Amino acid sequence: MTDEPTSKRRRRLLASLASAGLVGVAGCGGGDGTETDGTPGDGNGTDTDTPSGSDGDDSLGAEFSEFRGSGVLAQGRDEVGGTRIEELPNLDGELTIYLGGGEGGLYRDLINKFENIYPDFSATPRVSGTADAANTIITEGSATPADVFWSVDAGSLAAVAAEDLTSELPSEVTDPVPDEFHPNSEWVGTAGRARAIPYNTEALDESDIPDDVMDLPDSGIAGEMGWGPTYGAFQAFITAMRITEGEEATRQWLQGMVDAGITEYANEFFVSNAVADGEIQAGFANHYYALRVQAARPSAPIDLAFTSGDAGALINVAGAAVLEPSPKQELAQNFVRHLLSAEAQEYFATRAYAYPMIPGVPPVGDLPRIDELNPPEFDLARLSEIGPTVELMREVGVL
Repeated sequence: MTDEPTSKRRRRLLASLASAGLVGVAGCGGGDGTETDGTPGDGNGTDTDTPSGSDGDDSLGAEFSEFRGSGVLAQGRDEVGGTRIEELPNLDGELTIYLGGGEGGLYRDLINKFENIYPDFSATPRVSGTADAANTIITEGSATPADVFWSVDAGSLAAVAAEDLTSELPSEVTDPVPDEFHPNSEWVGTAGRARAIPYNTEALDESDIPDDVMDLPDSGIAGEMGWGPTYGAFQAFITAMRITEGEEATRQWLQGMVDAGITEYANEFFVSNAVADGEIQAGFANHYYALRVQAARPSAPIDLAFTSGDAGALINVAGAAVLEPSPKQELAQNFVRHLLSAEAQEYFATRAYAYPMIPGVPPVGDLPRIDELNPPEFDLARLSEIGPTVELMREVGVL
């Protein structure tokens, strides 16, 4: 494969937010966390029962072996950087944590690991969809019992922050994370997911995928593609398109894909499996779904392409915020720091196949690092503006 310009990062993966009827953040990531096929939502891994134990470098120590996932994508990992848990202040006390999204099992497992490390720490998680969690906090207002809001979707975090219900995070929490993933320091990203185009390598070559997602309706492959329009991550992608390209251009893009005969699926895991099965040639999905397919079926003919500088290259994040009404500000901030520890970031990378938020922890497989991708210049807080997107998709007949 020849060298490619920085603006077009497409790599081999394995070379060796959705209903509109809710208040505030209607549809915000809702489809990501409530899949009916048993697969986790955005920011999650293949399942919540992945055995711990390191298949990588034993020099990382027993502590890392408790956090790192097993399987082919966790093998051969190099030494990672970042702040270790042992360098952080002890967690001591009780927290109530609202978890937004279907990754509740994965998050609860990580919380349990913290509780095992710190006998004097305990957390009470409350799991619901991203929109439900955000709307609950907004409704409860200053009376909310929650200390931390940990959500798979930036839009839901932004909606809560817009109600002045989040505290500004100190620099020691946010500094390790790129600026675009902690706008105004009202919340901070904990794990990332990149929009991508999974394609069947027996049907297409990477060069068949346009570098600009807006060119897809006229590319000749649109009728052989699949999407999950009811899925929250897809609606976040269209929201970014509507804001960056304009409503009329987005309407035309949606109509063009429909006219070409694109196939609809319930979610993006199904899209990625359909690509691997040859039912379709390509699709729209978050990056980690192709990795999940490859992890289960290493010989599956599926690979990823990343577009450049457009809504199709959006990087959304799971993130956490400390709630302003909480009387436990210091403990809550320390908890968020633990989510950004090298151990926790390795946990997200090797169990969820997510993009780590700190530079010292690489992504799995042959994924480009997050700073090698070319996402659009876009304020993730605007992903909360989902209402007009859902209305537009309904007008076109996509929903």
